[in-house]
Amino acid sequence: MELKQATAGTLESGDILIQIAPTDREGLDIQLQSSVAYQFGDQIKSVISDTLLGLGITRAEVHATDKGALDCTIRARTTAAAVRATGQDVWKD
Repeated sequence: MELKQATAGTLESGDILIQIAPTDREGLDIQLQSSVAYQFGDQIKSVISDTLLGLGITRAEVHATDKGALDCTIRARTTAAAVRATGQDVWKD
């Protein structure tokens, strides 16, 4: 799947900024910046990874800047960034 660079989210409290970029390397490279990474970092990365894999994205560089987002917000922002990066609308019937 061809990707272009895309972003979704904000740096407001309770949100997460997701930046997706194409890469030549195999797999998902997820870089997380979060003040709660030591507690929830694995969970945040897992939600991002599961969301991208569910959308068919298997190769990407992802930078996530978390400001206390809940899992549902992380999924929504990751999905929005993926739609922008691929041009495919996952909400169509």
